[in-house]
Amino acid sequence: MRKSPVPVDDGWRLTHLGRLLGHSMRRFDERVLQLMASNVEVPLALSNLAARSQVSAAHVHITRHLAVEGSRLTDLARSAGMSKQAMGDLVDQCEAWGLVTREPDAKDARARRVHFTPTGLAWLQAFRDAVAQAEAEFRADVGDEVAAVVMIGLEAYAGPASFNGAPS
Repeated sequence: MRKSPVPVDDGWRLTHLGRLLGHSMRRFDERVLQLMASNVEVPLALSNLAARSQVSAAHVHITRHLAVEGSRLTDLARSAGMSKQAMGDLVDQCEAWGLVTREPDAKDARARRVHFTPTGLAWLQAFRDAVAQAEAEFRADVGDEVAAVVMIGLEAYAGPASFNGAPS
């Protein structure tokens, strides 16, 4: 029979930084998608997808990382920290929804670039509005001073690579 170890305080497993960051990010992304689902500027079909949880945080990667002037799939995948195949699947879905399109790359005839469609640009604006509102709600919940400290701390922790197209 195996002797059980001496009981130790394992509360740290529920309250460590990584877990708190993960829960916070999921909560924030869920709120952003909720806000987008109720945004009258978002095309009805897309807001219905968001409302039925068909649009996930993974789809938001395209919204976060696709350059307004377009991106190659490999660059988009690298920026989002995803495999090219996984990003390709998301792009296929977003293309079916009318958010993005693939077009020939003017600099390389063998390559294609992913671009927002007009509907995708409306989605991008709704994303911007939802992020701004979710951030305002966060500030209201924790206070402006705490929100500022959290933002400064997260920016320092993430490092400058997170703000120039590196995986996030």
